[in-house]
Amino acid sequence: METILTNARLVLEDGVVAGTLAHADGVIRDVSEGLSRAPGAVDLEGDLLAPGLIEVHTDNLEKHFVPRPGVIWPNPLAAALVHDVQMAAAGVTTVCDAVCAGGYDADNDYRRAIFPDMVAAVERGVAEGVFRIDHRLHLRCELSDPNFAEDVAPHVARPLVALASLMDHTPGQRQWRDVATLKRFMAGEGLKGADADALLARRMERGAAAAATNWPHAVRLFLEQGIPLASHDDTTAEHVREAAAAGCVISEFPTTLEAARAARAAGLATVGGAPNVVRGGSHSGGVAVEELARAGLLDALSSDYVPASLLQAVERLTHAPGLPLHEAFALVTSRPAAMLGFSDRGRLAPGLRADLVRLRFMDGTPVLRSLTVAGRRAL
Repeated sequence: METILTNARLVLEDGVVAGTLAHADGVIRDVSEGLSRAPGAVDLEGDLLAPGLIEVHTDNLEKHFVPRPGVIWPNPLAAALVHDVQMAAAGVTTVCDAVCAGGYDADNDYRRAIFPDMVAAVERGVAEGVFRIDHRLHLRCELSDPNFAEDVAPHVARPLVALASLMDHTPGQRQWRDVATLKRFMAGEGLKGADADALLARRMERGAAAAATNWPHAVRLFLEQGIPLASHDDTTAEHVREAAAAGCVISEFPTTLEAARAARAAGLATVGGAPNVVRGGSHSGGVAVEELARAGLLDALSSDYVPASLLQAVERLTHAPGLPLHEAFALVTSRPAAMLGFSDRGRLAPGLRADLVRLRFMDGTPVLRSLTVAGRRAL
């Protein structure tokens, strides 16, 4: 049965137009300008109708597995279901759930404890058809963990794995190159003084040696499976050269203009944090994502740790640096689809999946009106 949505502001690849979209059997059948007079056509009252958002990297699932420090939620599927609803409420129709293989600190192994349960919960939710949106797995490879290889090996070939990122959170490196900033972050988590200094010393000693060993091992594992690789928190042109030489195709969250320019020159797509856009800058001393957008060095946005930041960032980027609305939307729809090889979604075009988000902006705040995933109403 065909559904006709009319009196919409359609967010297309080349602009926003007043028009009508029809879909049936989970697929977009027609996109046209103007109103439809067909019986049963649904009046969208001038709301925006955009492709469903595609999230390449969100840590939100972990928040529901560890809702407070030291608390691991005992029902993995329940945690995944709440995460699923939050992503849907943010306008996301396809999510790559970033699950951490390895941890920052070998003495704090809660990530090792929850990693297999997070993978299993996502797989079960997909297999049972209980999620509202489409879920894939993004393996966050913490290379500074000496136990990384044994943790990740059983999961590399899982069918839902769509992306892997190579991370090194060793203090003094990349995102945490400024150790003073890291100390302030740790203080917010209750670690101060001598305890923080001792933890930093252990992480520095273990991390540097482990990352050097784990990097080539991880690259080989994922490239053998044909899984796209992303570098993470590139800070220098040398970081980008290493990533490109290893076969990475994405530079996640470059922390400097230098790294973003090097990524563009090397042919790596860049992903910036939507919370960075909404807040007006980085919480860890990195480059402002608005600055990357202004320089033409931004290919996609990720909600990272705040699902609702995606649509807020889209709206904000239409003011500074003044992107046209359809170009701002492309950062969360067609461009992430292209970098992940999802050729069946991310645009409003006949033949593609009917993944649709209906919304309006009220004084800069996105108000979601409905969400459709493969032609089925999800919200």
